[in-house]
Amino acid sequence: MKDLRAYGSYAVVTGASSGIGAEFARQLAAAGLDLVLVARRRDRLAALAAELADRHGTASRVVVLDLLDDGAVAELRAAVADLDVGMVVANAGTSVPGVLTEHSLADELDVLTLNGTVTLQLAHGFGQDFARRGRGAVVLLSSMIAAVPVPYQANFAAVKAYVSSLGQALNHELKRDGVDVLVLSPGQTRTEGLDNTPGIDFDRLVGRKMDPSRVVRAALDGLGRRAHVVPGVVNNVADLMSRYLMPRRLSVRMYGRLIGGALVGDARSVA
Repeated sequence: MKDLRAYGSYAVVTGASSGIGAEFARQLAAAGLDLVLVARRRDRLAALAAELADRHGTASRVVVLDLLDDGAVAELRAAVADLDVGMVVANAGTSVPGVLTEHSLADELDVLTLNGTVTLQLAHGFGQDFARRGRGAVVLLSSMIAAVPVPYQANFAAVKAYVSSLGQALNHELKRDGVDVLVLSPGQTRTEGLDNTPGIDFDRLVGRKMDPSRVVRAALDGLGRRAHVVPGVVNNVADLMSRYLMPRRLSVRMYGRLIGGALVGDARSVA
């Protein structure tokens, strides 16, 4: 892994209160970076900041923010304008599994906004800053299911496909300016968010959940060397099969059976 401090002394991590975001914070702190921890839950962020200071002697700025609020990304950038920010990890996201037309439009627009629009705003704003000074790194969170259309996760998978395309294109565009861009596409990961996603029981899906430490390690190992990382050998094989070896209609049908079989409660009643 390269010396991440060469990007700058601070890394911004959104969705840092748990799961992959919290693990990014831990591994970045272990690499010597100070952190800007962004999420809605102040108590979780404060506890994580204390943990990082105790273990690694790092400083953390806690930014309590709902990224769905109007102007949230501009507010975040203003809150860190005095820091030497060299990396941003756009990790915050949400999903509402089930039949799309059975959800409220407001909920689906939140999925589109938080996973897509906010990610674009972060990549654009911080990307400009990093390109201007000739160094920096941007990590965008996509998903394995971005590879094909996925019934019962239709909007989420579509937005993550956008993120994957955006990030891999930016990897090429910004490299000349000294900015490394990476798309991370994890499969099932052992996180609080996955366990608590309403409407779906991920334990019903085949395959093991990866530990978030392995997911983040794969991302940081690939940063500056690759445009796209799918963590795990099994996940890589599944990704290649769904992209190149299996006809699209069969992939859609397969995901429809897998995700549909994992739906619970109201989501299952309409599947």
